[in-house]
Amino acid sequence: IIKDYDVILDASDNVATRYLLNDSCVLLKKPLVSGSALRFEGQLTVYNYKGGPCYRCLFPCPPPPHCVTNCSEGGVVGVVPGVIGSLQALEAMKIITDIGDPMISKLLLFDGFSGTFRHIKLRERNPECSICGDDPTIKELIDYEQFCGSKPNDKERQKELLTENQRISCADYKALLDEGVPHLLLDVREPVEYDICHLPHSHNIPLSQLQKSKDILSLLNTPLSDDNKRGTGCIICLLS
Repeated sequence: IIKDYDVILDASDNVATRYLLNDSCVLLKKPLVSGSALRFEGQLTVYNYKGGPCYRCLFPCPPPPHCVTNCSEGGVVGVVPGVIGSLQALEAMKIITDIGDPMISKLLLFDGFSGTFRHIKLRERNPECSICGDDPTIKELIDYEQFCGSKPNDKERQKELLTENQRISCADYKALLDEGVPHLLLDVREPVEYDICHLPHSHNIPLSQLQKSKDILSLLNTPLSDDNKRGTGCIICLLS
């Protein structure tokens, strides 16, 4: 993908992808406009352009996985990526048209709390860099998940999936409605999502509440039959 473009913009949110993009750009001799955002802060710089450093020049080794704050934990104010993304687009235009002073060997810091910008000088290109140095040791893409010790996302969660006989499709549920089978439909999304859109006759009890209850039936305070032959059951509806 990268070989077909003149300028690459990095808007990723994980270390593995940043190393992958950096190495790809160095090997293909493409400038990399790098942006990042966390909470109320953002950063911007340009790597691998006109003799400037690459990402590995500054960070030859990835941080330990347990030291990296991901978006799920840290969060980000939606406006901040918009600010940084607009500045990335501006840097790309300057590089393409060869005008202005791109952010080479310097880092722009944006503070959303104070609404201020400042610059700091970065180290110059490292002649001993493992990929852009005078005698590089990395000459092709590597396994970045193994290199960083983490996958290129922050969705590392243990999933408890239902078995096939515990699931119900939209078509099966429609048939259940048409047949008039008595049932209880739970929508376990949060109230703000439920209020946007929900199925008729559904009852909203967030999963966060259900998980705290050892007895779902007592929480619902709704009598349900244990006799499966009568067709009474409980359907949990997970919608996104």
